[in-house]
Amino acid sequence: MDKEQLRELPAVDQVVSGLSHLEGRFPRGLIVDEVRRALQAMRDEIRAGVALSGESVAASVERNLARFETPSLRRVINATGVVLHTNLGRAPLARFEPLLGYSNLEYDLAQGSRGKRDVHTAELLERLVGAPGIAVNNNAAAIYLALNELASGFEVVVSRGELIEIGDGFRIPEIMQRSGAILREVGTTNRTRIEDYRDAINERTRLLLRVHPSNFRMEGFTARPELRELVALGQERSVPVYEDLGSGCVADLRAFGVDEPLVSESIRAGASLVSFSGDKLLGGPQAGILAGDRRLVARLRRNPMFRALRLDKLIYQALETTLRNLLLERWDQIPALRMISFSLDELRARALSFAARLDGISARVVEGSSVIGGGATPEQPLRSWLIAVESADVVDAERRLRFSDPPVIARIERNQLLFDLRTVFPAEEEELARAIRGACAP
Repeated sequence: MDKEQLRELPAVDQVVSGLSHLEGRFPRGLIVDEVRRALQAMRDEIRAGVALSGESVAASVERNLARFETPSLRRVINATGVVLHTNLGRAPLARFEPLLGYSNLEYDLAQGSRGKRDVHTAELLERLVGAPGIAVNNNAAAIYLALNELASGFEVVVSRGELIEIGDGFRIPEIMQRSGAILREVGTTNRTRIEDYRDAINERTRLLLRVHPSNFRMEGFTARPELRELVALGQERSVPVYEDLGSGCVADLRAFGVDEPLVSESIRAGASLVSFSGDKLLGGPQAGILAGDRRLVARLRRNPMFRALRLDKLIYQALETTLRNLLLERWDQIPALRMISFSLDELRARALSFAARLDGISARVVEGSSVIGGGATPEQPLRSWLIAVESADVVDAERRLRFSDPPVIARIERNQLLFDLRTVFPAEEEELARAIRGACAP
């Protein structure tokens, strides 16, 4: 039976000739390649005893080719209420127009000679945090660069309670090992004292590392030294103190219920070097930022790995835009900060107005909560108002929302769909209403 089915498969040329209407739309070489792929897939299924779908080879090829015309990376409507949604690109970017054609990325217009790409963010960074800084492609890269330059082959003292795992299984100890630094653990999981650091310092110590636990909280019988204590010890023993802050809070958000350490506070407390993310509470694109002592930052910039980890021109433009908005306190132009700062009254008014537009849909406005997400501020939910929508089959309705145009990402709780307008841009509300009506109509 298998041999008979294999013999019945058409020849490549036969299928290609039947797809001649696609040759002005796709390169002939691509069409031929996809025909071969489709035929090979059918042969593999036949040999494996899998029943064929019944779709013709030509139809399968045309469907596969059509996928290449549609971008895989798409805009989605985030109605989850998770502001820094890791799977949805974390911080939504502030509006900026990508520079088409050429730019002065590494060209000094005043001198008419080669320049450095980090000048586009250097002054803004220094004004914001009170120390010079550079940027690489993410915070894991920032940690790697700092440890590789300042402690490769030597010891870095760190508390056992701060050996955290960040996103996608990346662990601080593994990054340290790859950098060439030697991990010197002190204290216990829940309690580390300043004396533990003091006793661990020896002639091979090059850094005292402090890691902010931005993606978890430890409570109960816990303790760790204040940053100022660690700085005083570092100055006493001539060992730099490096603090990884993770979330990168530059604007003071405590008024909105977000209690995260400010980068500028760590600098003022005397940390020799600080690293943090660009796409979390900073509200910008993916980046890792290192700021602190001018001599240390200059050393990091001269490290050969800095070039391997450097930012692309589009990221520099997005980061410059974000930093400028922060410096000029244009909070409304930084979407993540605007979302965090929404008042309950604003959210309730928007939710009531939106629910009234869902004709024929069983919807009501309920109290709930949003989260900042992105590994930032755990156990610090933001109070919110949500639209709860009932449907005969919420699982199917949620799937249909994901397949709408644009896709909509919502939450399912207690057999109902929840939509949080905190993370929905006002300009997206009509698209969202249309998608809900299409997915949840009786």
